[in-house]
This record gives sequence, structure tokens and C-alpha cells, in this order.
Amino acid sequence: MKRIYEGKTKDVYELEDGTIQLKFKDDVTGEDGVFDPGANTVGLTIEGAGRAGLRMTEYFFGKLAEAGIPTHFIGADVDRQTMNVRKADVFGKGLEVICRYRAVGSFLRRYGAYAEEGQPLDAFVEVTIKDDERQDPPISKDALVGLGILDAGEYDTLKELTKQISGVVKDELAARGLELYDIKLEFGRDAETGEVLLIDEISGGNMRVYKDGEYIEPLKLEQLLFG
Repeated sequence: MKRIYEGKTKDVYELEDGTIQLKFKDDVTGEDGVFDPGANTVGLTIEGAGRAGLRMTEYFFGKLAEAGIPTHFIGADVDRQTMNVRKADVFGKGLEVICRYRAVGSFLRRYGAYAEEGQPLDAFVEVTIKDDERQDPPISKDALVGLGILDAGEYDTLKELTKQISGVVKDELAARGLELYDIKLEFGRDAETGEVLLIDEISGGNMRVYKDGEYIEPLKLEQLLFG
């Protein structure tokens, strides 16, 4: 097993059989000690965050499997904070796809002249480039295709999968009296088949969830989900 990538919240290892293992950390993104799923830097370390994130990821990936939605998930060991996945190639140098149900975070910072905080959005999907130096700029379908990052059909698939996945998560949370405001997802191409599939994770660290108008932090969210 060799480490092939050190990320902000996970380290990535290649196993002898060609599959990949993700090691979840307790680091979370944010600024000045405040958690922010849309931030480009590690803002703080929360003990138990890695385990909680993996537990949620395993749960939601299982729900997606039941719904027939393709992911890279193979299996997880929550105690060791590791998840084994199929190898996938990211689009370009990596994309982040956000599904927004309410106006908060970077959306509000960009469009605050036209939007009010918490304003309902109809599962608005936007894509950003993973580029810390340039603050993960949003990118259009035409630009993605024109730059050769993906083709038009892959973009349409990615957008439809984003809405399906986000809907599954939203419904699961709503059943517990929780409201999903936005969620950040990542996609890639299966290294063997080229199929577009969900990669990375689905956890409290990459979504904003509220209860009765109050933001729920990642560890508390995991507790509300699993007790």
C-alpha cells in the first residue's frame, strides 16, 4: 500500500489489487477556526470528525446503491476510518459539484445583490474547478466542454446524478426533521469502464444542514442521524 495523495480531510492510498483506500482525518475545512464546507483550507481539527464522516458516507452510499446510482464505493471500516473504493479518474484536475436548495455560503457572497440569505433555490446545480489558488471558480458547461475537461453528455449525466443523489440525501434528512440547504459532491470516470460515478464522500463535512432554522455542525448531525 502506498500513499498517492495527501488531501485536506483524507489521505489516499493505492492497494496491491489496484483499488484505492481513503483514510478519513479529523481535519475539516473552514477559516479562522470556523467550519465551512465551501472553504479551500483546513480551518480546524475536530476529534471524531473522520469517523463521523465515514459513518455517514457508508450509510448514504448504501442508500445510493439501493437506488441504483453508480458510485466508487466498495466497503468501509469505520473503526479504522478507512474506505475502499474503485479507481476512478477525476475530470481535469478535479471538479466540485454543488446542489443548492437555499441561498447560503459562496452563492450568497457572489449573488447577494439579488438573493436573500436562506432564499429557496430549486436544486440549483453549479460546478466549480478545484483550484485553491483561484478560490475554486465556478465554470459553465460550455467552458467545461470547450476546455476538454468533459464532454456535453458527461456534463448532462453529472448534473442529473447530482440532482438524484442530493434528492436521496435531502429526503433521508427530512425524515428526521432536518433540512438540507446545500451539498458538495465529486465525480469521476470509472478507470475501467469510463462510467460517470460519484466519488469521494457524503458527510456532514460537505453539506449544510439546518433544523428549525439553526445550522447543525457535522458531529451533531451524525448524532442526530444515528443516535
